[in-house]
Amino acid sequence: MFGDYEAQRHWQEVTVNLPVKEWYMNSTNNDLLYWGLDYPPLTAYHSYLCGLVARKLNPSFVELHKSRGYESYEHKLFMRYTVFVVDLLIYIPAAYMFLCALSSIPPRRKYRKLEYLSLILYPGLYLIDYGHFQYNNASLGFFVGAVACLIKGRDCLGSVLFCLALNYKQMELYHALPIFFYLLGICFKQGSIMGFIFKITKIGISVLLTFGIIWSPFLSDTKVLLQVVHRLFPLDRGLFEDKVASFWCSISVLVKLKKLIDNNNMALICLLSTVVCMIPSSIHLFINPTPRHLRYALVNGSFVFFLMSYHVHEKSILLVAIPACLIFSEEPFMVTWFFIVSIVSMLPLLVKDGLTVPMGVEDQSDGCGAKFSVVVVSPKFTGKPLLQRHRLVNGVLQEELKTIHAFSMKTLTPEQWEEQQK
Repeated sequence: MFGDYEAQRHWQEVTVNLPVKEWYMNSTNNDLLYWGLDYPPLTAYHSYLCGLVARKLNPSFVELHKSRGYESYEHKLFMRYTVFVVDLLIYIPAAYMFLCALSSIPPRRKYRKLEYLSLILYPGLYLIDYGHFQYNNASLGFFVGAVACLIKGRDCLGSVLFCLALNYKQMELYHALPIFFYLLGICFKQGSIMGFIFKITKIGISVLLTFGIIWSPFLSDTKVLLQVVHRLFPLDRGLFEDKVASFWCSISVLVKLKKLIDNNNMALICLLSTVVCMIPSSIHLFINPTPRHLRYALVNGSFVFFLMSYHVHEKSILLVAIPACLIFSEEPFMVTWFFIVSIVSMLPLLVKDGLTVPMGVEDQSDGCGAKFSVVVVSPKFTGKPLLQRHRLVNGVLQEELKTIHAFSMKTLTPEQWEEQQK
């Protein structure tokens, strides 16, 4: 209950009930210690729109204070529908834009559908967005659309779309340096000083206008503006969260970095490490700003950020996986292997959210398919009596059970399963 599902619901509660300038401010009506907003304004505006719809459907979904901890089947369904709408309006169209953009690259024209299919079918994004109640498809959709526009030579539109991605989730900084050096390299390739000035001015105005419009409700009050920025980069949240496949988390098995180095110094170390590791691919992209080099630099840059940056979460691997989709036709084996690894790396998060349901099935009917015995392990069974556990399983398999003559089951929580394996 009190995870990202509650965070997203709470943001809708805050944004529809409080004035804009109070969204990021601590007050009696907005306790920032209780899942306070910590994403950029575009996420807040999206929460506001979702909150308006939620209040229309059922006011108790977003009632100020009284809706804290609210959880129901209907509300979860509503939240998943909001993710689906973002898929339809942003992510899937962006993937199609990338498909069309690749058609302008002749050497790989016949394979361009592989990238599109990998973007659409990568399971990690669906597990996190629909199961963990996130909207990574929004920021990643804007990002994919930006790359598609850059490949087509529509640099200003690509810059605007990437600004939207960055203003939806600050983690899009994973992709910022490659896009910056690509655009800078394009500007220097204009062939004349006037061409350079004209190109960089157009891109600069596009970026400034986009940021200005998005941040305009907060620009009139310096205190509010600084508070929003502070909320986006909270150093006190630590080096990493839970069990993450990052460099710092890996070496912390042997060297307890969190105990040896304070957060401020560790953040500086992470920043320097990330910048140093980013330099080679950034310089190469600046000298050779081609669509192919851009796609590879995005994979390299996002990997560096995931491995070396400060405060990395398990789901941050999505910021590496989506750029990997963009080179699927050129590196099919490596990308497929990475997809598997990326999903396994999120296993602690998936287990916490109850998105893994280990099941053992034994056919006891000598091959006729009429008698089965199963063992089902799920955290959803915790605190539930045997009858309720069986009803949960029967509800999932109700259609299949119509064709089975005999069906027996054993239902266990993860703790009970581990105890039996000793």
